[in-house]
Amino acid sequence: MQEYQSIKMMDYSNHQIDQIRALEQLCKTNDRSSLRVGVESLKAIGGDEAYLCFLGRQLIGFISWYTSDGTEANINGMVHPGFRRQGVFNALLKIAVSEMLTQGIETCRFRIPSNSKPGIEFIKHIGAIFRTSEFSMNLNQLHANISCRSGLTLQLAEDQDLEFMVRCSSQAFGDSEAWTRNYFVRTKEPERVTYIALDSLSPVGMVRVNWVNKDTAVIHDLCVLTSHQGRGYGREILAGVVKLLLEQKCSTIRLGVVTENRRALNLYHSVGFEITAESSYYVIAINEL
Repeated sequence: MQEYQSIKMMDYSNHQIDQIRALEQLCKTNDRSSLRVGVESLKAIGGDEAYLCFLGRQLIGFISWYTSDGTEANINGMVHPGFRRQGVFNALLKIAVSEMLTQGIETCRFRIPSNSKPGIEFIKHIGAIFRTSEFSMNLNQLHANISCRSGLTLQLAEDQDLEFMVRCSSQAFGDSEAWTRNYFVRTKEPERVTYIALDSLSPVGMVRVNWVNKDTAVIHDLCVLTSHQGRGYGREILAGVVKLLLEQKCSTIRLGVVTENRRALNLYHSVGFEITAESSYYVIAINEL
């Protein structure tokens, strides 16, 4: 009788990635969910940490994680429908947690498709607490509305812009300046680009773009100084960065928004973004797993 083998992902070949994509599609179809485990973030250098479970040569389980602040791990995972309730995910999670602990992780945050019954049952089983829900949105390029006022420009951020970025982001999102500064330092990567929004040469806001691959970009950290909010800058910044991405022949442009943030949701709709999925996020202290 063959035994399950759980290993850290070291093989990033097309064959291995295709196996993960196939398992993802199987789980989506079986569960009728909008599961997305972040396959595009699996890279040999600078990608998410990932672990695989095999039965012979068949991939039956997957888990991945990354951290933006050094203390909270963001986790995605899935198990083949024919091998659930057999300890596959727990075995993968145990390996992942052991590595997280060596890196100072204190909290685990699980992303679960809101329409995934197996995912929600797992969360109930481990006792994680609901934190928030988020819509994933994609730009419908046929309905994109990217008209911008002439006075606003987007400029690539430079090292001297860090303190403005920290002030703007912490004001807008409510995080401490210390946490925000650490977050920006940790997420300074070649594929992540930051733009400063200038009105008559004065910085009023910012936005970041994570190039997942040459065709796909994720817009995030869009914010405006509190003293300049309510003047339409948010929409102008969003339209401006979408225009830049389209000029760079980006075919897939994504972003996420908290479901309760109706103002932001309406803003994104106005530029041409459409809801594609809803995910719920649950947290638990790592020492409770």
